[in-house]
Amino acid sequence: MNIGFVGVGRMGANMARRLRDRSFHVTAVYDTDRAAATSLAQELGCAASQDLSEVTAESDVIFTVVSDDAAMREIFSGSGDNLLVNARDKLFINCATISPQVHVDVEKLAHKAGAQTLEACMASSITQAREGSLYLMCGGSEDAFRKAEPILKELGSAVRFIGKTGEAAKVKALVNMVMNINTAGLAEGLALGAALGLDLEMLREIFSQTGAASRVLETDGEDMQNREHTCFFSAAHAAKDSGIALELARSLGLDLPLARATKEQYVRMVTEGLGELDKSGITELTFKDRHKHSGDHM
Repeated sequence: MNIGFVGVGRMGANMARRLRDRSFHVTAVYDTDRAAATSLAQELGCAASQDLSEVTAESDVIFTVVSDDAAMREIFSGSGDNLLVNARDKLFINCATISPQVHVDVEKLAHKAGAQTLEACMASSITQAREGSLYLMCGGSEDAFRKAEPILKELGSAVRFIGKTGEAAKVKALVNMVMNINTAGLAEGLALGAALGLDLEMLREIFSQTGAASRVLETDGEDMQNREHTCFFSAAHAAKDSGIALELARSLGLDLPLARATKEQYVRMVTEGLGELDKSGITELTFKDRHKHSGDHM
């Protein structure tokens, strides 16, 4: 089975490496960052495609890991070159965190072209992509899921079928919304602790043993304290993903003040030039002595 990748940033590249290590045949990679695609292609011994349609031609299964709704629509419906040129019998596994409706729209376009799609939303980060321990939430037809499952099981330690197309994207939006709220809450707790002169290692330990415990405390607490914001999940993506959840809520007439406030914080990070820091970098806005962004927060 020939496998292609469109979008070989932090996640896509490591997923491709993982499948290569598991003896899958990665035949083509594509990215708007040509240098990144060329470098990965050389590493994997495959083609760095110049056109999206080339990836489709060289592959039976194509993974897409792109940045947002606009990028997703472009790769599937852009004028001239797109992934659905001569796509009959191909399977597209779409892993980006995007709006549920975009997954639905892409599925309709693919069906017209004689192809199948599956959303495989990832609730994990770079390390898990490389190790094959992603948490994958899938939406689409059961037939597409069955075809994709043997590959997905090499990428994920948990592969869960949620339901029809769009449903997994809804769940993923909620996962990231709650994670972002937890991250912002932890940042404020640690910031107040620091301002009160408390020992932050002691505070984190007590948080971990009480109702203040969270998964975010495990993954980001020490980094927040030490201003170590190497990017695993960017503030810019946090802002985007909280926005997806808020739009779903708006469409249902539901007000989510915590999600709204959290998105505003991450949008502020982007505005202040901190969007490519890890989500833990929200502490740059909350700690009393960091507000001016002295330049040593990287």
